[in-house]
Amino acid sequence: MGVGFLDKFENGVERAVNNAFSRVFRSELKPVELTSALRRELDDRAAVLGRDRTVVPNEFTIELSPGDYDQIEAWGAETLADEFAREVTDHAASQRYAFVGPVTVSFSEDPALESARFRVHSATVRGAVAPAAATNPTPRHPLLVVDDQRYILTGEVTVIGRGSEADIIVDDPGVSRRHLEIRVTPDGVIATDMGSTNGLYVEGHHVPAATLLDGNTLMIGRTRILFWTGGEPDPDE
Repeated sequence: MGVGFLDKFENGVERAVNNAFSRVFRSELKPVELTSALRRELDDRAAVLGRDRTVVPNEFTIELSPGDYDQIEAWGAETLADEFAREVTDHAASQRYAFVGPVTVSFSEDPALESARFRVHSATVRGAVAPAAATNPTPRHPLLVVDDQRYILTGEVTVIGRGSEADIIVDDPGVSRRHLEIRVTPDGVIATDMGSTNGLYVEGHHVPAATLLDGNTLMIGRTRILFWTGGEPDPDE
């Protein structure tokens, strides 16, 4: 994973990024302050649920003054939110925290806040998938590696496709909007083609559905999906 521009900002090695932020955050609000606040929120809200499982919030809202909010919107709130979400995920991995749903960061405005003041609110919201972070896969919560992105399945049913309504969205023109369903059942994990145009291939075989085994490779369009229920996948796979 490459170094994000927030890392560069913190390390002071990217003058252009520094200048860009100085133009956006005219109010003295610094991205590093927001990053630190998000990390503190994870640490403060971490809930130990077991010897090897500490769950942290996965949905974050950053409240800003109207002026700061307008500047972030003008600069590109979605891009900045994605970077903050990456920072949250990286921090969770470093601390071996677990998520129960996808990580999202959004911005809102509060007229009562003065310039450069902000608040962070968080919630733990269960979803179908979560960033793998440091969570180890299990038969109940398998790991999928999709285009080098690692996901832990936290719900019973996960839909993979090109459409925005999918739980895991892939950028592949050969994949249908709702292409593949992964269902975790007491009898195993079942992959089912959802009537896609190009079908589902498991270990090279075109199948309508299959009960997955540890280490299986699935193909939808040109997208390869690796399935694991235990251990760590070989990075060279």
